[in-house]
Amino acid sequence: MFTIEHEFDATVITLVDEGETHLQEDVTINAFEECITIEQLDPMTDRVHVVTLSMQQLKELAMALDLPEGAYRIAKEKAVPKNV
Repeated sequence: MFTIEHEFDATVITLVDEGETHLQEDVTINAFEECITIEQLDPMTDRVHVVTLSMQQLKELAMALDLPEGAYRIAKEKAVPKNV
């Protein structure tokens, strides 16, 4: 299950783990104009861990999900990945 909320300065997506066993804490993704943050509570320390991705890193992550194993660099003139 997931929710999507549009706030003043961000779109907030929350991913809820609804499996039978080994459930993880909710993941919250905040999409701002200049970056994306991913947050998850660590129940052992009761602290929220935050990872910040630039928009370029987000684009590369999206592309990487559909590519085979390897090292890639995005060509400047095209949005086509180039195997390095």
